[in-house]
Amino acid sequence: MASHSTSPQSAAPSQSAPLSPSSAVLHSPEDTKMRERSPSPMRGFLIPSPLPTRRARTKSATARAAEGPVFKGTCKCFSRSKGHGFITPVDGGPDIFVHISDIEGEYVPMEGDEVSYKLCSIPPKNEKVQAVEVVITHQAPGTKHETWSGHVNL
Repeated sequence: MASHSTSPQSAAPSQSAPLSPSSAVLHSPEDTKMRERSPSPMRGFLIPSPLPTRRARTKSATARAAEGPVFKGTCKCFSRSKGHGFITPVDGGPDIFVHISDIEGEYVPMEGDEVSYKLCSIPPKNEKVQAVEVVITHQAPGTKHETWSGHVNL
């Protein structure tokens, strides 16, 4: 029976045994500074926009917008890289959002272009509106307009 008992002398050498090289690297202070958390699987992806693009809009919303009146305004700003911009209505009021998918014609809108458009409500509460079926009626004088394919019109 005495051969199976552990004495304090036999337990001490196992606790003070040298660490293996691999375990020393895992627990070194330098390594903890360099370690990063594992990346999220969603990193690099954009959050889907809640704004209804032409592709995501329901048929009923498209039909309601098509039946509505045509408004006139001026392009306040438009960013092709961001895919959206704003229109200032001729009759005043707040600026109206416009998505790249709702622009008709071959030219990218530029600041100062006169446009015609219809309105469509934005879900989920339908309190705000966005411009749809946007057509450039008069290009701003003295500006170079770019086509969607990248050609510049002088």
